[in-house]
Amino acid sequence: MKRFLPLAFALLKFILGYFLISPAYELQRDEYLYLNHGQHLAWGYLEVPPLIAAQGWATMALGGAEGWVKFWPFLWGAATIYLVVRLARRLGGGWFAQTLAGICYLTTAFARLNLLFQPNSFEVFGFLACLYWLVCFFQEERPRYLYLLGLGLGFGLLNKYTTLFFIAALGGALLLTPARRLLTNRHFWGAAGLALLLWLPNLGWQISHGIPFLYHMALLKESQLVHVEAADFWRTQLRMCFPALLIWVPGLLGVLLARQFRPYRAVGLVAVLGVGLLAALHGKDYYALGYYPVLFAFGAVWWEQLLTRFRWKRLAQPVLLAVPLACHLAFLPLVYPLSSPAAMAALRPKYESLGVYRWEDGQQHQLPQDYADMLGWREMADKTWAAYRSLPDSVQRHTLIHCANYGQASAINYYNRHRALPAANSLNGSFIYWYPPVGQCQAIIIVDDEPDDEIAPHFAAYRRFGTVTDSFAREQGTHITIGIRPDSAVLNLIARERRTALGLWEGEAKLARAR
Repeated sequence: MKRFLPLAFALLKFILGYFLISPAYELQRDEYLYLNHGQHLAWGYLEVPPLIAAQGWATMALGGAEGWVKFWPFLWGAATIYLVVRLARRLGGGWFAQTLAGICYLTTAFARLNLLFQPNSFEVFGFLACLYWLVCFFQEERPRYLYLLGLGLGFGLLNKYTTLFFIAALGGALLLTPARRLLTNRHFWGAAGLALLLWLPNLGWQISHGIPFLYHMALLKESQLVHVEAADFWRTQLRMCFPALLIWVPGLLGVLLARQFRPYRAVGLVAVLGVGLLAALHGKDYYALGYYPVLFAFGAVWWEQLLTRFRWKRLAQPVLLAVPLACHLAFLPLVYPLSSPAAMAALRPKYESLGVYRWEDGQQHQLPQDYADMLGWREMADKTWAAYRSLPDSVQRHTLIHCANYGQASAINYYNRHRALPAANSLNGSFIYWYPPVGQCQAIIIVDDEPDDEIAPHFAAYRRFGTVTDSFAREQGTHITIGIRPDSAVLNLIARERRTALGLWEGEAKLARAR
């Protein structure tokens, strides 16, 4: 039976995903963006490398239904739990160790992570896959595992730039352990070359566009990472995988100190150095999630081996299996968006102290940020469509839809994908590359949460058409405004702001060439 446990957990993880999201919620802000990336395939974007865009393209090619959007995080979550359970088996674990490792993954922060179409699910899978193949190489010393490691690192770099921190942690772990012998292995460098070859197109895109990754990191540091306190970071590390605390902590100590795990010490150091590097750089707390699944496997095997010498083994095993499940059930509303927005808001006094209602701005709100970011989008898209339909046919053909941020533009495009509506645009993020010429514009539909009504005199007619009214949505109060016949000052302002945005992202030298 234990041979089928990895597959059984993978199937369970994949199927459960489709039953754990209330229909009261829509897609999350970033999910719309990545679907929009899929409509503009390139080797890079201002926000992320191109792998998520390829998944977005496939999703839209299949019709773009929400079930297809969620297919990807469910797939990567299933693949990750498969490797977690498989690793426990490879380390010598029986049915108990494999089951315990699988339950740890099901009941920790990955339950929430794998609900969203974001690069994070593949990131966790990629980190674990790399460490799994490293364990395989330590056991068998077959070169193919090094090349699989290189493949994992290459695709990781095409998925998210935090893989660079993982590579730094991996290099440090190898240098600090007897595994440094790998550095003299020609296949190791062949694997490194494979990783670089896979990343090369995206690296070339970054260089040709002035390395916008550096500006993206500066933006994150200024707007989000500045709110990351060291104490909060470490508290969140405990909270994210708290249900499995009794397993991953022994797993970490075991892989670093236990005699039976001595050949794999470098794997434990990767986790230590990776999380430590993120803490030192004030990275977001969830950036560290990819380092924990491997510890579930080591911890589960450590417990199984310990219990073989324990008199009350048959009693201890079900207790260890039940603890993560019980903790998970206690915090179920925070893990899965099963409760309505009103019910989640009512739970705030109970869970507020955990920090889950604190947003990127450092303030407490009535819903967790992810939940608030899954509301109000369809209303916004429908009202934008209605605003467009209110215009004369002759004006519709020359109408620009201008949004304040990528979430608004992406959601409007998603929900109106089957309607004859021009693409919504923004000067936020990668949308600056897709912004159309505005010379023939006769009307502008402005979607903005903080509209600047001082521009009203620059239109022949200017009126508020609608507002997002969902009180639980992060976009509550976003206005849809119609401006008819904008003058040259407005059109020149848009062109100037686009040039400025390009200059910030790509550097002044790139901007000068564009002029």
